[in-house]
Amino acid sequence: MGYSARYHATSLIAVFIALAVGILVGAEFGGDALTNTRRDLEHSLVGNLQDERSRVEDLNADLNRSDEFAERVYPVLVRDRLAEKRFAILALGNLPSDITGEVEDALAPTGGRLVGVGVVREPADVNGLAEDLSQTRLADLRTNPDALTELGTGLGRQLVVGGSLPDVGRGHLFSRTSGTFGGLDGVIVVRDQPEEMGPAQREKTNQLETGLMNGIVKTKVPAVGVETSTDDSSSISFFQSSDLASVDDVDLTEGKLAMVFAMLGADGSFGVKGSADQLLPDLLTEGE
Repeated sequence: MGYSARYHATSLIAVFIALAVGILVGAEFGGDALTNTRRDLEHSLVGNLQDERSRVEDLNADLNRSDEFAERVYPVLVRDRLAEKRFAILALGNLPSDITGEVEDALAPTGGRLVGVGVVREPADVNGLAEDLSQTRLADLRTNPDALTELGTGLGRQLVVGGSLPDVGRGHLFSRTSGTFGGLDGVIVVRDQPEEMGPAQREKTNQLETGLMNGIVKTKVPAVGVETSTDDSSSISFFQSSDLASVDDVDLTEGKLAMVFAMLGADGSFGVKGSADQLLPDLLTEGE
């Protein structure tokens, strides 16, 4: 709310400045007959600009107070809500550095722990995965159109509950990993596909992604897709189609709160973008 009002006020100032310049330039060509009109307009526009600047200052002060209030209240609302629970970030394609920090900040007062981070290699390295799985029933990745989805489903499930499959294909599945998977109480999903993939690469990659999400969802542990409010491209529709809860403003205090309650079981699309159902989930009571 504060951001929108401040943006509106700043836009008005820009309009007034543009209008003033246009009028003054036009007046210069009109001769002395327009001098008085120009002077009156100058005084009027200067007054309007001062009023708008004052309004922006007031809005900034309100926004700062609102941010301070949210930062103070947030730890109270989430304290120990996720105590002793284990979570991991699964990033599809790339993992922006700020996302990890925002997730860690969100979890800090909850008692929950971020135990693993994995960035899935994209485009999918089908040949490499086929070599890793050459001694398994999924060795026909190159020729079986359904095998990649099946692999993704198995990987998604075992990343949550544990199993050997992620370790077998680790080198060609992930571009980087840290920590541990298995025995998770929730998964935070990030999606940032490389733009330079060709049609065939994108099709294979999407197959693997679909399988991974299916596998995670089938475990019944909470899973939420997150992005920041400033992301130029959004993956919320992907999260929605994959039956994941979603948060489109994890960089904001309200987004962190929504993510925590999604980890507690809240379902829906939360945030500040047009794809959101509501800003926040209904706050869960103790014992729910």
